[in-house]
Amino acid sequence: MNRTLVIIRALIWKELRVEWRQRETLASVCVFGVLVVLLFDFGFSMSGEASLRLLPGVLWIAFAFSGILSFNRSFAAERQNACLDGLRLAPVDPGLIYLAKLAANLIFLSVAEIVIVFVAAIWYNFSFLPALPWFSVIVFLGTLGYVAVGVTFAAIAANTRMREVMLPVLQFPVVLPIFLAAIEATSSALKGDPSSEFRSWVHLLAAFGIIFVVLSFLLFEYVLEE
Repeated sequence: MNRTLVIIRALIWKELRVEWRQRETLASVCVFGVLVVLLFDFGFSMSGEASLRLLPGVLWIAFAFSGILSFNRSFAAERQNACLDGLRLAPVDPGLIYLAKLAANLIFLSVAEIVIVFVAAIWYNFSFLPALPWFSVIVFLGTLGYVAVGVTFAAIAANTRMREVMLPVLQFPVVLPIFLAAIEATSSALKGDPSSEFRSWVHLLAAFGIIFVVLSFLLFEYVLEE
């Protein structure tokens, strides 16, 4: 157990150190997510309650596109100088590599989501504070399931020529139920509905997250071999 924790910590630290040196992924993900929020508002040209009704969907669309950018860049470094082959040859359980990638992308996307929500709160003149506890739980569970699938398909798409196009094509049909549940739960939470009305959606997000993490952990060895 101690050796496993040391390996995971070392792999996560490697991901964070590479990002700190380059400062590319986090900055681009944050900027891209904020642009999505602003462009959707200008595109629909709505204001007041109509604009706020769109807010949950706009937020999750911004999270989704930001995630695509993060996942693609997650394996960009490994494609250079055959680093991915080196990871395969290392005496490390492939599942631990997956968990490290999962944790790193979860950190990057969570930071981006905080920035996106902050900008949305200012732009839409909306306070998330009354619903913040449930909103945080919903966003975390939805992001966990999304990242769990995204990292796996990013590893698959990394070996293809049109990797930037293949990643969304492969993963969006799988993660669609996550986004539907997340948008429904977010909408109810932000409207101030009783938790009993959207708790089933939260349970569904938790179930999706657990299932996708476990399946990806078990199958990541075969993903790396392809």
